[in-house]
Amino acid sequence: MNLNKRAVLSHSTGNANVRHAALALAEAGLLGQFDTTVAVFEGSVAWRFAGSPGLGELRRRSYPAALRSVSRCHPWREAARLLASRVGLPHLVAHEQGFACIDAVIRGLDGRVARAVRRGGFDGVYGYEDGALLSFQAAKDRRLRCLYDLPIGYWRAGREIQQEECERRPEWACTMPAMIDSAGKLERKDAELRMADAIVVATSFTKQTLTHAPFPVAPVTVIPYGAPAPSALALPKKRRDPSQPLKVLFVGSLGQRKGVADLLDAMTALGSGATLTLIGQKPAQSCRPLEEALQKHRWIASLPHQGILREMAEHDVLVFPSLFEGFGLVILEAMAQGLPVITTPNTAGPDILTEGEDGFIVPIRSPDFIRDRLELLRSDSARLEAMSAAARVKAGQFAWETYRERLAAWVRQHLA
Repeated sequence: MNLNKRAVLSHSTGNANVRHAALALAEAGLLGQFDTTVAVFEGSVAWRFAGSPGLGELRRRSYPAALRSVSRCHPWREAARLLASRVGLPHLVAHEQGFACIDAVIRGLDGRVARAVRRGGFDGVYGYEDGALLSFQAAKDRRLRCLYDLPIGYWRAGREIQQEECERRPEWACTMPAMIDSAGKLERKDAELRMADAIVVATSFTKQTLTHAPFPVAPVTVIPYGAPAPSALALPKKRRDPSQPLKVLFVGSLGQRKGVADLLDAMTALGSGATLTLIGQKPAQSCRPLEEALQKHRWIASLPHQGILREMAEHDVLVFPSLFEGFGLVILEAMAQGLPVITTPNTAGPDILTEGEDGFIVPIRSPDFIRDRLELLRSDSARLEAMSAAARVKAGQFAWETYRERLAAWVRQHLA
């Protein structure tokens, strides 16, 4: 007989950490139900078709087959969101207001989970920021445990940093949409946080941001995410010719919360000494300096995960100068492909990197520091080669299996 307590876990879009969180609970017998919008399960007919041209979004929504029997999909509003974005119906996805905006998708899923919780059969709710208010309220009504996963720093700390950045770089303000979140949305975030019985985060930085909360919060546990398993892509890198440009890579949304403007300034200072590839979506609003930069540098709007790993394997260094982050999975993904990483203290960097051995930690808003580290790697091929090897070794110490074991133990403890 399975005497484990069981939780319902939900997330509207899913990503690597959500997939591994759900799998962790399933493997431990702790998952009663997994709710999402669109899910394709490995090995299914839909999964095989998902590799066809034009269906890449389905492959991004793939989940392990072990989750199939406990999953519940609610696809219609999310399908409308994806369709509206593709055919150009901006009013349907207008920030917080559109019928098919991401906030509406999240709230709709949260309401369905809340109804499931009220029907009974669960011992707790595992919820993510922005998508747990109604399900947590239903859990409190039934005296169930509320476990809160905060994948990015606390919003008050983020708002403070981004407000400073809007004043520092006003031309980039339109790339920071969190600054226009309504008071109601922010109040919902705080309501979720107040109801949480335990909080899990992926970095020390995220934990530190919770000191900005103007009320007591539940105990916070840090459990770092994992790196992708070694692959044939992760071949030993050849020693680069110092006379050739350094190949620099950035992966992430192209906004100033990610520090893109600082990276672009550093690249300008390097001149012909380095080339830059940017992989990521542009913000909804046009940003003049970003548009100009995308004409100068190589830009790829979107790639499947394997495509991103291939690009990483073909570059020399990843720069991820984020001002405000939750973790930055691209850090570990790049290290697994043999790239040293230049990042900031406001990411997973301090929890992962050893300064000067497999990467560098630079202050936020520091183009000069980024330029200096890139110039060091460009001019010293032996050091770049050593850091590349060390990065791959370090990534191997952060396995998804370890994340799942630790997360399952944490959930079991707090459901008991």
